[in-house]
Amino acid sequence: MQVGLDDLSRCVGNPDVFASEIWGVRPLHRIAEDDHGFEDLLSLDDVDQIVSSMGLRLPAFRLVRNGTTLSSDSYTKTTRTGSQSAAGVMDANAVFREFAEGATIVFQGMHRYWFPLARFCRHLEQTLGHPVQANAYVTPPGSQGLSAHEDEHDVFVLQANGTKEWRVYQQHDLPPSRPPLVDAAVGPGDSLYIPRGFPHAASTQAQASVHITVGILSITWASALREAAKLAERDPSLGEPLPLQYAQRPGVFRELVQERLAEIGGLVAKADAATIAERLRRRLLTTRQPILRGQIHQILALGDLSDRSKVRLRDGAMCSFGPVGGELSVLLADRELRMPGWLEPTIEHIVSRERLGVDELSPYLDEPGRMVLVRRLIMEGLLEVDE
Repeated sequence: MQVGLDDLSRCVGNPDVFASEIWGVRPLHRIAEDDHGFEDLLSLDDVDQIVSSMGLRLPAFRLVRNGTTLSSDSYTKTTRTGSQSAAGVMDANAVFREFAEGATIVFQGMHRYWFPLARFCRHLEQTLGHPVQANAYVTPPGSQGLSAHEDEHDVFVLQANGTKEWRVYQQHDLPPSRPPLVDAAVGPGDSLYIPRGFPHAASTQAQASVHITVGILSITWASALREAAKLAERDPSLGEPLPLQYAQRPGVFRELVQERLAEIGGLVAKADAATIAERLRRRLLTTRQPILRGQIHQILALGDLSDRSKVRLRDGAMCSFGPVGGELSVLLADRELRMPGWLEPTIEHIVSRERLGVDELSPYLDEPGRMVLVRRLIMEGLLEVDE
């Protein structure tokens, strides 16, 4: 399957319609074109493997029954690795027992450790331009996990296994007092888009259910305002103390606050837009988890790398670059590399190609230089050897 827009299409159908008419405005229930579901991201067998053999620790999971989170004491244990003890480790027998008695298993932050979801979330991040996270909910037949609630961010609900009855209510209608906007049986491959602030609840039917909730941690204009305020705080006048006895003179103090707020508004308005934009951009491009599946094989392949080798951009790799103070700044998901500024045309050529031969860099670098750069970019997770 292709990445990027195709992965967004799995969630919303037409990405252009989603962007112009639905994003942040209203819920969307998309019915699947086939019944394969989202099992490629997380299946019942995957759930069994995770519970039975991965030894997850809190807070990577929790159990919920009838809308209440169960005490972790009933399904975790303390284990030892060597001479070190580890608390809050998943007790597989206890988790399976609670599941049999109606508890929902909640996996949290799966984009950090489950590769299919890590890759899927990265594709969505690259398409949406906002950070993304993934939780999963495994609910036994005839049970309900969380009661009606609002999320503080937009979500995609992706049904991987079984069917769930979903109700999505009017924005901020909590507890619900009006008919739901969405009242539907969501089956394998179906998806829901629920914007922030729309209460929702779900219950399973005859089968067990596995659904994935992809949270979109949208960067809002409030973030830009906070950055502008940080810049405004540098003004020396804001370091002046409040007047003496200000609490005992509420009327006078209120007028002073009004005057100062007007001044602060002027300082915020004068904040450098380019600086704010760059801070927000760098925050996104240097705080994402790198996707390094297969990296040990890439490291071992470095010994056979030659000028005749073919390399390609790693699936899910993020790269943004530009000149900074005479150097080349290269942002790679979770970090920044600094390189000589004259390498910019070389890096531009590399990231513009999905696949290239090392010798294709000959217009920019001699053979030793090509080898050094390509090895470095493989180690950094941007490139991989194309066998």
